[in-house]
Amino acid sequence: MNNNNAAPPLNATFRPETPSAASVRYATWIAFFAWVFAVYDFILFGTLLPEIGRHFGWNEATQAGLATWIALGTAVVAIGMGPFVDRLGRRAGIIFTVGGAAVCSALTAVGGAWGKGPLVLIRSVAGLGYAEQTVNATYLSELYAASDDPKLQKRRGFVYSLVQSGWPVGALIAAALTAILMPLIGWQGCFVFAAIPSLVIAFMARKLKETPQFELHREIARLKQQGDTKGARTLAQAHNIDFESHSNAGLKGALQGPSRRALLILGGAILLNWFAIQVFSVLGTSVIVSVHHVSFENSLVILILSNLVGFCGYLAHGWLGDKIGRRNTIGLGWICGGIAFAAMLFAPSAFVPVVTLYSIGLFFLIGPYAAALFFISESFPTSVRASAGALINAMGPIGALLSGAGATTILSLGGDWQWAALLFGALPCLLSGILIFAARHVDPASVR
Repeated sequence: MNNNNAAPPLNATFRPETPSAASVRYATWIAFFAWVFAVYDFILFGTLLPEIGRHFGWNEATQAGLATWIALGTAVVAIGMGPFVDRLGRRAGIIFTVGGAAVCSALTAVGGAWGKGPLVLIRSVAGLGYAEQTVNATYLSELYAASDDPKLQKRRGFVYSLVQSGWPVGALIAAALTAILMPLIGWQGCFVFAAIPSLVIAFMARKLKETPQFELHREIARLKQQGDTKGARTLAQAHNIDFESHSNAGLKGALQGPSRRALLILGGAILLNWFAIQVFSVLGTSVIVSVHHVSFENSLVILILSNLVGFCGYLAHGWLGDKIGRRNTIGLGWICGGIAFAAMLFAPSAFVPVVTLYSIGLFFLIGPYAAALFFISESFPTSVRASAGALINAMGPIGALLSGAGATTILSLGGDWQWAALLFGALPCLLSGILIFAARHVDPASVR
């Protein structure tokens, strides 16, 4: 019987489409603006929480309690997004996180009137915006690795740092628009307004291309589900994919084999580093004023300074990660950051040395995240990449809560911010940098 005209098996011919330069550029811009407006909403709630509290008659203790529960809810949502993205795709993950965060931003305007519980639930789900940075890193790391553009291959970390720099951009937009819009439309109107650009980005994200790596992952999973294990194995081998590691997907797979080491080390490092984020980024002005009695007459100046330093730090560490490796860049950066913050705490109480050391500390604290999020994605196989990244990312809010609890304990026992910030800020920052060196070095060229 002549089978020359028979269609070849799918596993023998399946070849995902290589992303075009135009599709990569489009994806990069979508990811950048999605992150900018996710940060905008994230910062907006923190900025307007005192105003929300005054509106509903909630005292500072109630507001702090709400913030704590929302942080926990954000961590849970961030973890849950990982398996979702590993199952349904990177493109779907971006659309869902951006669109979901937009809806929750609008609902925040009415959530307080429904009660504290509904508001906590709404803002916890709004943590989709925080989870978006892991989805972005997963999506872009795969898309850049699959591109046949040699220039992009050499500077993919730097290009991603431009996307991650959406954090300071979003923070500055939140500060500026809040000052302009609050007198005109009130705090409720600010949240409704914040939802609009995210909804536009979610609509535009429908044109994104799925990554070739996930298309392969989905095809291998389809063949296995149909009982064609041999075909699935052949397809995996044809594309140099470890079939055994591919069989362990989701959070369960992230806790097995070589992925477990990366998960524990990177998760521990992010947890420790967020101690420093909480103390020196979130509470930085309070720490400086308490320790050195330096009066910042215009709080906008320090806000602009910190975000400008963060922006420069992202670009510098993204570029350096392409040159000396992302693991080395992250570790050295956080070690330098810990040293700079410790020096700032015990420096003479003068404006210039304090602000200079604080700026250096922020540069080395915030900047390495441009390399860290990319490094996290590069450290795991496609089958668990989003799940592992989401779990590691969720360690951030947990670290912030532990840091806040530790600092509060020191202060309540009669200690001062100088020692509280050293023990629960500068020292954990230093340790997080040291811990990173226990992670496996990943050659970016090996991530295809």
